[in-house]
Amino acid sequence: MAKLKTGALNLISDVPGIAVGNAHDPALKSGATVVVPENPSVASVAIHGGAPGTRDVALLEPEQTVAQIDALVLSGGSAFGLDAVAGAQALLAKRGKGFAIGSVRVPIVPGAILFDLLNGGDKTWGLDETPYRHLGLQAAQNAGEMFALGTEGAGYGATTANLKGGLGSASTLLPTGGVVGALTAVNALGTTTFDGLPNFRAASFEIGEEFGGLGLPADLPPPAEGILSKLSNVESAAQPTANTTISVIATDLILTKAEAKRIAIAAHDGYAHALWPAHTPLDGDLIFVMSTGRRAMTDPVAEMQLLGAYAASTLARAIARAVYMATPDRSDAVPTWKSLYGGR
Repeated sequence: MAKLKTGALNLISDVPGIAVGNAHDPALKSGATVVVPENPSVASVAIHGGAPGTRDVALLEPEQTVAQIDALVLSGGSAFGLDAVAGAQALLAKRGKGFAIGSVRVPIVPGAILFDLLNGGDKTWGLDETPYRHLGLQAAQNAGEMFALGTEGAGYGATTANLKGGLGSASTLLPTGGVVGALTAVNALGTTTFDGLPNFRAASFEIGEEFGGLGLPADLPPPAEGILSKLSNVESAAQPTANTTISVIATDLILTKAEAKRIAIAAHDGYAHALWPAHTPLDGDLIFVMSTGRRAMTDPVAEMQLLGAYAASTLARAIARAVYMATPDRSDAVPTWKSLYGGR
């Protein structure tokens, strides 16, 4: 098989018709990310973590009436961060987007959040409106093909068990034609690297040197028992009772909602490839899948299998890139990958 290639940007926006915008507040130490398709897109979701925080995800199930969405929102802020959806929704409504009901249009904007309330940022907004509505609006306004990774958007205040988390993205050109892209905000309870080593768990999927090019360790270490002990300590810096990795997979292949649901389920393998442990009772791990519907499959059985596999590998790479690209702040509870291993 020919060597896999990324899209031109190695971002989810390599999928034609996808734009992404970030916004964050350094004092808040949190932010939001909005994915805006050029046209309404088929979407579904799979939630495999035990502690999700979401808005309007029930309508993404295949049996539900609404067929397409206008945007997806990822945000920090725990349940408060769901206000980011309202900000993005308001901008889309002003632009005339949304599900038509008579003379009214209602933008369909599902969203998901991660917990970053204990990361050192100022969350004392009291009885005032939370800042997340403005962050969602600003992120939607910023949407475009190019966007930054690492300590950005929804990943601005994210952590993992041993390293700072962040926002990651990657893309893969499919061997049969078309493209799949991944976007993720990594705030995982688990780790993205092998215990005590700089090597990423997703290394076998790396294309080029997109997260350091270190490959797998010469001798694979056993599961990190020390990390498990740390995770069981509720006083640990990474706050193991408050985590989540939330992601979006996009493709230009035409999918039904049921097919998007199946790809969302398959893409969760990317979490298992890049994070250990994953899908815990304390993570809200979920994956949205959206189709811009620009390319028909010629062999749906074969191409669905390929799409599921490459959605998972692309997501694993995006998770590693999120941690690899994170930048430090003096109030961080955990170090960045580059501050520990950047000279390698």
